[in-house]
Amino acid sequence: MLVNGKWTEDWQPVQAKDEKGGFVRQVSGFRNWVTPDGAAGPTGEGGFEAEAGRYHLYVALICPWASRTLIARRMKGLTGVVSVSVVEPELSPQGWRFGEVEGPQFTGPDQVNGATYMHEIYTKADPVFSGRATVPVLWDKKRGTIVNNESADILRMFNSGFGDLASGPDLFPEDLREGIEAINAEIYPALNNGVYRAGFATTQLAYEEAYEGVFACLDKLEERLHRTGPWLMGTRFTEADVRLFVTLVRFDAAYHGLFKCNRRRIADYPALQSYLERAMNIPGVRETVNIDHVKRGYYSIKTLNPNGIVPKGPDLPWLRRE
Repeated sequence: MLVNGKWTEDWQPVQAKDEKGGFVRQVSGFRNWVTPDGAAGPTGEGGFEAEAGRYHLYVALICPWASRTLIARRMKGLTGVVSVSVVEPELSPQGWRFGEVEGPQFTGPDQVNGATYMHEIYTKADPVFSGRATVPVLWDKKRGTIVNNESADILRMFNSGFGDLASGPDLFPEDLREGIEAINAEIYPALNNGVYRAGFATTQLAYEEAYEGVFACLDKLEERLHRTGPWLMGTRFTEADVRLFVTLVRFDAAYHGLFKCNRRRIADYPALQSYLERAMNIPGVRETVNIDHVKRGYYSIKTLNPNGIVPKGPDLPWLRRE
């Protein structure tokens, strides 16, 4: 991680633990908002007005948090407004790294800042930054700084912060906001972050608590979708579905095996499996999914997979369906 702007050691997935040995996720450090007129958003300072070509998104295709923002960027018609860079899937000793040559889905050199590693983007914004250099990052080309590195914020910025530059469905409609906030609050700790709490647990107790929470949440979601589908809030696809989808689409390929969340697969839940297939067929969503990156990325985590062997399976028939 970075300490006062200096890289201090090889990348480690667990850099904070609770008293039970459980994984504690770093709090995002940049919380400004893009708004239509440049006024300050819910957090941070103002001065980040919506403009085409001004902002750049740094992501990893293995990362569910980054994929939230990629889905919103596509669904809101912002692909020509906000440019994007994709880091290599494998985690290097210095964390996320940019490719030396162009590869599939923009996995190539950083064309905006000329960085080799993602941590250089952080120190360009703050020369004395301390913490992990995570993705996603929304970068302001005009001011030469990070606007925001919290995926939940960027998801909402793409939904409403770009004003008339955006189009597409409202992912956070006013009449559904209370319900969306409530289900986000259930799914995030138990499932979105729960799989990480299981995979990166350092004690049996912490692992088992996270494991039980993951499957209690999946069981509850299965029942909910049987009752209210096709989406979490009924007939409208919202940000709550974006946040659920990015975890489900990685579950059988990575979390079930590598993160020891192996009671059941998503394929064993009929309603969740159907939900996953419906989401994949929303225009623009499939293009944000790269299972090759997902497997290569997660299985490059040496603390979990020292030999770096990437499994051939599993068979994911929904991935082939159009």
